[in-house]
Amino acid sequence: MDPETCAVLCIHPDKVEAARSAMVSEETAGRLAELFKVLADPTRVRILSALQQGELCVCDLAAATAVSQSAVSHQLRLLRVARLVKVRREGKMAFYSLDDDHVRRLFREGLDHVAEQ
Repeated sequence: MDPETCAVLCIHPDKVEAARSAMVSEETAGRLAELFKVLADPTRVRILSALQQGELCVCDLAAATAVSQSAVSHQLRLLRVARLVKVRREGKMAFYSLDDDHVRRLFREGLDHVAEQ
């Protein structure tokens, strides 16, 4: 017997209805899945980790992550499109920070979850 499945078919209509009413829409599920795809890259996770401390320019992020500036810029573009980071320009410099407190909390919750394992 497979421990991942039921040994008999027994549907509980009240529980199924409660689960359906609590489920997010397919559109929302797709958007959330896209967000998690963006978070599924170690370099992007390290960039978000570095930005927990505050705003950093691309040069500083490249030095902190030991990744080339062009690679960091590419990752930052993906993070910006996903609204995880925002950019502020000052002359020829580009400074990045976390987009808002939701991003900070999402990151911390993820770290807490990983720490429990």
